[in-house]
Amino acid sequence: MKALQLFEQIQRKGSFLCVGLDSDIGKLPKHLLQHEEALFTFNKAIIDATAACAVAYKPNLAFYEALGSSGWAQLEKTVQYIRQAYPELFIIADAKRGDIGNTSRFYAEAFFKTMDVDAVTLSPYMGSESVLPFLAYANKWAVILALTSNPSAHDFELTEEAGSGKKLYEKILEVSSDWGTIDNTMYVVGATQAAMLRSIRKSVPEHFLLIPGIGTQGGSLKEVARYGMNKHCGLLVNSSRAIIFADSSRTFATTAAQKAREIQQEMTQLLKSKHLI
Repeated sequence: MKALQLFEQIQRKGSFLCVGLDSDIGKLPKHLLQHEEALFTFNKAIIDATAACAVAYKPNLAFYEALGSSGWAQLEKTVQYIRQAYPELFIIADAKRGDIGNTSRFYAEAFFKTMDVDAVTLSPYMGSESVLPFLAYANKWAVILALTSNPSAHDFELTEEAGSGKKLYEKILEVSSDWGTIDNTMYVVGATQAAMLRSIRKSVPEHFLLIPGIGTQGGSLKEVARYGMNKHCGLLVNSSRAIIFADSSRTFATTAAQKAREIQQEMTQLLKSKHLI
């Protein structure tokens, strides 16, 4: 999927919502724990309930890897289900990989060939060789960590380079934007850093941005759109816990659908205000 195709999905649904499948086994509705594949059962119900409002799904691998081979199998089954039932949807593996070139080549093969996701989140700390193997795959995406929403992002991402005064995240944007194109590279920018999106857009005006941090983490969707939206929307805004764990009863999927619909409706209005739909 290229950037324009992703924008077409956004226009079609009036939504730039990415649902995070942070499927914590300890937070699942209790009645699902009787199922041998509780994570997949939960994910399938969430996906079916929210697919009309979402353009992307982002399973966070930690919640699956913690369960060993069973968790990994349920992750693969989740990806396969989306591919079969909703083939138009964009799938991001939130893996935050980043290693030397030979290792990254096998990580890329694992996610793009074996699992067949569309994108992988990556740490650029080790430089271009940790990202370029992922960019070798046609119609696949590297999602590079730039400015994240967690409080300790200040430890490194906002430190300044001696002499230039350039912050680390600005250096990442400047250097990595030449590694790929707007059709295979996007950046993670936290919703809690919305005010900085204006300067980020000066560095990467056309790239898609993956924005976590609205909902439970307190980021403002309106502010994100104000500072970060471009002529092709250019945003995938992720919401995880505020949707998938809004209800722990037997009606959890119905509640998730309602929460996703509320976000979609706000997104539709934001897109209309920019004359994008």
